[in-house]
Amino acid sequence: MRRPSVLIIAAAVVAALQIGFLAWTISTRASVLRDGREVVLKVEPIDPRDLLRGDYVTLGYEMSRLRAALFQPPPAADADSSPRSVWVALRKGDDNLFHPVKAAFDRSALTGLAADDVVVRGETSNWPGVGGDVFVQYGLERFYLPEGAGKQIEQDMRQRSFFVVAAVAADGAAQIKAFRDGETTLFEEPYY
Repeated sequence: MRRPSVLIIAAAVVAALQIGFLAWTISTRASVLRDGREVVLKVEPIDPRDLLRGDYVTLGYEMSRLRAALFQPPPAADADSSPRSVWVALRKGDDNLFHPVKAAFDRSALTGLAADDVVVRGETSNWPGVGGDVFVQYGLERFYLPEGAGKQIEQDMRQRSFFVVAAVAADGAAQIKAFRDGETTLFEEPYY
């Protein structure tokens, strides 16, 4: 009789751990959306939708391809190409969009920032490639859409400007908060 009770307790512990992990993942994302600083980024379309994964658009940004001159200190051409964190300072421009102004592989190397600058964290495995550019991913490169909306948005993105409103947490983590066609908000992410 003892054996079934041990199995029930073990199953309950495993279930509690799984639920705890899911709750932690959801609450971490929600806290970035709720409490993160908002930045508006102009979208650069890259790729059409994928029929196996549903409708989505793959997005690129000005901050996705950084000139080596933005780095403090500049990246060495012969550096190790293993994935590394990149810290990018964004500053709001006259166009109300945020643009990269400085970048570093160590957050503490970003000095002389303005009070309103926002620092976002990304990942790169590219060491200065063609022209010395460094390609960075932030986890903002894919936005899922309601079924059937992808093709039309993909076509529209080639004709007019689309924007992403991203929330950036104090630790540099970023999440897409809203997807806009000009000033019109098309989709807004719920917190939960």
